[in-house]
Amino acid sequence: MLLKVRSDFDSLSKKVNGKDLIYFDSAATTLKPNRVVEAIEDYYKNHNSNVHRSPHTLAGEATTMYEDARDAVANFINAKREEVIFTKGTTESLNSLAYSLSKDLNGEVLISTLEHHANFVPWQQLFDNVIYYDAENGVFNEEKYLKLVNKNTSLISITGQSNVTGQEINIKNLVLKIRKINKDVIIVLDGAQLIPHSKIDVKELDIDFLAFSGHKMLGPMGIGVLYGKKYILEKMKPFLYGGEMIDQVSIEKTTFNVLPYKFEAGTPNVGGAIGLAEAIKYLESLNVNEVYSHIKELTSYAIKKLSELDFLDVYGTKDTNHNSLISFNVKNVHPHDVANLLNDLYGIAIRSGHHCAQPLMKNLNVHSTCRASFYIYNTLEEIDVLIEGLKKVNKILG
Repeated sequence: MLLKVRSDFDSLSKKVNGKDLIYFDSAATTLKPNRVVEAIEDYYKNHNSNVHRSPHTLAGEATTMYEDARDAVANFINAKREEVIFTKGTTESLNSLAYSLSKDLNGEVLISTLEHHANFVPWQQLFDNVIYYDAENGVFNEEKYLKLVNKNTSLISITGQSNVTGQEINIKNLVLKIRKINKDVIIVLDGAQLIPHSKIDVKELDIDFLAFSGHKMLGPMGIGVLYGKKYILEKMKPFLYGGEMIDQVSIEKTTFNVLPYKFEAGTPNVGGAIGLAEAIKYLESLNVNEVYSHIKELTSYAIKKLSELDFLDVYGTKDTNHNSLISFNVKNVHPHDVANLLNDLYGIAIRSGHHCAQPLMKNLNVHSTCRASFYIYNTLEEIDVLIEGLKKVNKILG
């Protein structure tokens, strides 16, 4: 158990309606450890400046801190520093990638109904030949998925873990099989829900692109990463144009900066990058394997306890592939009412809604669900309170 970390989060001392806060909404955004908040504060108090522009002391300090953050990300995912592009988050990473590739990429694009909207809508809107894998009852089936891969497939974009069902996909195994069918296909991994608790080694996985957000892994909002293999990034056209991403500009012609700056137009989120780097250092200090084991234990315990409630529908797999979050509904009760009562009576924060995944909601034959998601600061005892709360909700509204 990672109980020792709870004192690192001041947010956990907050009272909600007289109850201790129980935060089960980390899939939407995690709480932030104090040292991440302090790192951002230190930048704005003592080093605030734009980067890569001016020769004064503050600009030099800010530039060094920003580039050190890039190194921290690169080391975290085993990439080269020039392959790490800072963005606003997963959504901007995937949109930028889709726009850049849409000008030159032919062939089929394969996506699935497991994806959240950020990894569904850009491909749907920008490409003419999109193939959809429909996950039966919201469960990913590798064998059926691979039947849609062929020599005409030019790009595959897939989540590492569903943000609705919590199903974790064996990406390493999947990529190996995809490469045997078509070695040239571009493979994009949406790591938004996977990277907060799992080690992602981009070289070991042999993926071409990776997108993730800082705020789902203890970092601040407004910062994210797009990783790309260097030789592909060098061939890609930039999507955003402006300052810093250029080399020479004239009426006759504009040339572009080297990687990764070619894809970082305008003033970057320096404080966000520094906060993300501090979050990575914090996660690494905990041991990624220990983080994974803790969240796995919480998830398994919650699935077992929730499955014992006969007034509940639990979605997705209920095996070892299920991790970090669980979607469910109290029969005949709207998810918003469940979430509101848990908050009001027990101080429990969960999410309710379609979770930015309407194709998957249709697949599950529901309009919305409740979702409880777990992270390093949660305990088994908190899950027991959730179970007690759900029994109370069912007694009142069921």
